[in-house]
Amino acid sequence: MPDEIPIEVDSGFQGIQKQYDNLHLPHKKPKGGELSDLQKAENRQLSQSRVVCENAFAGVKRYNAVSVIYRNRIKKFDDHLMLTAAGLWNFYLMAA
Repeated sequence: MPDEIPIEVDSGFQGIQKQYDNLHLPHKKPKGGELSDLQKAENRQLSQSRVVCENAFAGVKRYNAVSVIYRNRIKKFDDHLMLTAAGLWNFYLMAA
């Protein structure tokens, strides 16, 4: 992953920060403590940017072909399938 592309993940990816420098993880509440207002604001901002991606993934998965087991053996067809699903989802968003 190039360093100029930020990686935004949720707290389920603990430990991945050892592999990448450009990683954005949410702050965890300390045991028996509270998060500071700055940490809460950072978590909120991270969540707001991640929800856009999560909604896009859900939209592409509505075209069921990219969310089920892929069994086609045609070379590079899986890339064409994903591009088609993403294009259809973008077209749906523009029309709405």
